[in-house]
Amino acid sequence: MATRQVGLTETVLRDAGQSLIATRLPYDKMEPILDKLDSAGFYSLECWGGATFDVCLRYLNEDPWERLRKLRAGLPNTKLQMLLRGQNILGYKHYSDDVVRRFVRASVRNGIDIIRIFDALNDVDNLRVAIEETLAAGAMASGTISYTTSPVHTLDAYVAMVKELQAMGVSSICIKDMSGIMTPNSAYDLVSAIKDAVPELPLVVHTHSTTGTGFMTYLKAVEAGADVIDTAISPFSGGTSQPTTETMAVTLRELGYDTGLNEHVLYEIADYFKPIRNAYIDDGTLNPIALTTDASCLEHQIPGGMLSNLLSQLKMMNALDKYDEALKETPRVREDLGFPPLVTPTSQIVGNQAVNNVLAGERYKNVSNEVKGYCRGEYGKTPAPIKPEILQKVLGDEQPMTQRYADTLPTDIFEKAEAELGDRATCEEDVLSYIAFPQVAEKFFADRKEAQERVVAYSIKKVEE
Repeated sequence: MATRQVGLTETVLRDAGQSLIATRLPYDKMEPILDKLDSAGFYSLECWGGATFDVCLRYLNEDPWERLRKLRAGLPNTKLQMLLRGQNILGYKHYSDDVVRRFVRASVRNGIDIIRIFDALNDVDNLRVAIEETLAAGAMASGTISYTTSPVHTLDAYVAMVKELQAMGVSSICIKDMSGIMTPNSAYDLVSAIKDAVPELPLVVHTHSTTGTGFMTYLKAVEAGADVIDTAISPFSGGTSQPTTETMAVTLRELGYDTGLNEHVLYEIADYFKPIRNAYIDDGTLNPIALTTDASCLEHQIPGGMLSNLLSQLKMMNALDKYDEALKETPRVREDLGFPPLVTPTSQIVGNQAVNNVLAGERYKNVSNEVKGYCRGEYGKTPAPIKPEILQKVLGDEQPMTQRYADTLPTDIFEKAEAELGDRATCEEDVLSYIAFPQVAEKFFADRKEAQERVVAYSIKKVEE
């Protein structure tokens, strides 16, 4: 019997850093290890998308498109992967189809091979355009389930979603367990059900070590037929990040699976990242608590990032004494709103409303604009119907929309943005950055121009001398 292959996607350049150090790893700390990463034998390297785009522009003074091009040049033998929020692209609201298509094409043109495409509500209508354009651009589209549990998130419901994704032509299926709440038994059952339904599609499993189940979950997922798992090199693994790459590689090898990895190179990569990790601990960027296990999430099922947001909100309101109350209110709001998976942006929508309810002393007395938009249908179809009494309280006599929200958006957003920017934009990618994060991009363009002018002035001065 042939040895079954199991690929590993390394996340240190994206999700591991996003989970542990708020995506603050700059390109100059990636560059020296790119050759080792490229020779390790990974199925893919997740290196772009998620929060990287915003953080590059906002905090690191990097052009995210230029970072991608550099990564592509430094990793010629490895598939580069990004995370895309479907119709939300990399932001927190929906964009027009034209903008989504342009962004996908530009991502592939600048070096991306695999786009993992998810939607916070698992609404496949919010995935369709990005999937179509990814495939048309010649890249691999990984249709993604945002994993959660609720009375409506059953095996049958997930399999039905997978079949819809298969009909769209996806290259693979991904189970995205963003909270680390998928237990080993649940993983085995879900992977088995999906492999039975669509055996011809590669299946990827993504989890976090938050609750301590990650390693066990991966082993049971692989046993059930998973083809790829996401891991993080040891210095940036564990806690809110992924299970450890080296550990999974050795374990799978000893169990008779072929990962295709050069384990010696993995240890060299780990040695490189150890002092980088330690420096982030020393300067406070990496809170050691993020590296620990918090099993309570298995009970309340609230992601770690969402918990920190709740605490931050309450602290700003001098209401930390309301934390336990807000924690209890969160699942109630989630049920009211149709059991959305708790991932960006729905985690913020649910969490903020839970805090509003607790602080006001009355449920839905103060309703955020995001909750109003959610109830109107601006984020897509909810997994279960929103409770009628909540709809009435939030919208009054206004009726939720029945069509796809993106179909109501203007179709000339790109052209208008291009005109607004004028010569501040040097390429299509600049316009897309501006559409995604207008104020942040404008500041970045201004700083970039100022730096270029200083270089020109210095060069002229040297010539005159």
